[in-house]
Amino acid sequence: MLALATRLLKEPVSHRLAEEFLTVPVDTIDRCVDDVCACAQHLGITATPEIVERIAREHLLAIVNSAPPPRSPR
Repeated sequence: MLALATRLLKEPVSHRLAEEFLTVPVDTIDRCVDDVCACAQHLGITATPEIVERIAREHLLAIVNSAPPPRSPR
């Protein structure tokens, strides 16, 4: 039952974030959402969709903003 509830929480969050972060691979987004859910559970925090989405978005922003700029052709 917990696995179903977790999947129902994660799928819509991953979908919304995938629409927002088009340059990030979907499997990276899914893994990020999974990690946030696991961290919340480990800390004893109720993982609501809003909390998971907010924290995952911050992690994904860090990934996007830390990527080196594309190289220009010479």
